Amino acid sequence: MKVIVVGGGISGLTMAMSLNQIGVEVRVYEAAREVTPLGVGINVQPNAVRELTELGLGERLAKIGIATEALAFFNKFGQPVWREQRGRVAGFAWPQYSIHRGRLQVLLAEAARERIGDALRTGHVFQKFVERGNKVIATFADRDGAIGAEDDADILVGADGIHSAVRRQFYPNEGEPNFAGQILWRAAVETTPFLGGATMIIAGHFHRRIVGYPIAPGAKPGSLLTNWIAQMSVDTKAPPREDWNRKVDKKRFLDAFRDWRFDWLDFPKLVEETAEIFEFPLVDRHPVERWSFGRVTLIGDAAHPMQPTGSQAGSQAIVDARLLTAALLAERDPVAALAAYDRGRRPVMNDITLRNRNFGPEAAMQLAEERAPNGFKHIEDVIPRAELEHISRSFQQAAGLDPAGLNARPPLVPAGAKYAP
Repeated sequence: MKVIVVGGGISGLTMAMSLNQIGVEVRVYEAAREVTPLGVGINVQPNAVRELTELGLGERLAKIGIATEALAFFNKFGQPVWREQRGRVAGFAWPQYSIHRGRLQVLLAEAARERIGDALRTGHVFQKFVERGNKVIATFADRDGAIGAEDDADILVGADGIHSAVRRQFYPNEGEPNFAGQILWRAAVETTPFLGGATMIIAGHFHRRIVGYPIAPGAKPGSLLTNWIAQMSVDTKAPPREDWNRKVDKKRFLDAFRDWRFDWLDFPKLVEETAEIFEFPLVDRHPVERWSFGRVTLIGDAAHPMQPTGSQAGSQAIVDARLLTAALLAERDPVAALAAYDRGRRPVMNDITLRNRNFGPEAAMQLAEERAPNGFKHIEDVIPRAELEHISRSFQQAAGLDPAGLNARPPLVPAGAKYAP
């Protein structure tokens, strides 16, 4: 059995290492010429940390991230709305890590190269695939557009992100991603810790909010590299793709958050201390009715690009790869395995995608804004505790973040299991 993975991001590299783990030959084709530590923060949830740990990467993760212990929601005045424990503190057998996305990407790429060597091929831009008999034949070009390679395999996995060219062959009329009418400005900066140094915060409401969490120790003693996001509704169209993640001046948004100075965080000061700020639109894609077509399937953002509400996208991409690997072990027949993966995984992720559009676990903040726009003395005078608990619990269950369930279930990919057709 041989598998082609299109895309060398989080999902594609996890897929490659998972296949290697069960003895399946795999080649990864990545469009970028080299893997570089780009991006800012990402949260890797315990369900995904478990999978990476079972791939032998637990110690490496611990060295580059911050073990997040709490998630706290606040209103626009910095008043507490809801707080919940996370990771090991919440009873999981695995931590939740807040990590620099680029450092995670490099970690995965280095680990993949150790295991599959030059089967991780950079500078290859996917062009198309065709199924012929019992094979999938993929064509790639170099970065200058010259056709440079053709390869065949028993399965092709599209892990090429929100602008997936593999997905486009299934859905050629889908068009650009769905713009949610909001812009995000994000960056990372060294600063003094807030709320104990292991807390992720989200403050505000649907139309204007901030996110902040530490992602690594800082170079200065006592400081932490802190990821922050400012997010706001706008009356403009989505910027063109070539303008995503471009550097912008803080003047574009800072006035809207000038008063967001809380006793536990001075957000304007955090922004003023930041040298580079990046802008991109809040987007996703509408859920689709199929991911698997014969010998080709989708994982990660190619399958279910979602809004970052709930910090799920990267973690769910990792779980996708492991579930697809588990399906191959269970079904043996490649076409049947891809179909089983689709049936079991797609409805779950479609549900999370739609929940994220409805503010996911952050819905409590919006209720606080609607019911007490001028603030409150006690949050439970505004939102009963049972309602707050229901919002949190329902999203965690949908996302597979139940400590008892995750801790008790057998591994998705048992140690020592090997694929046998």
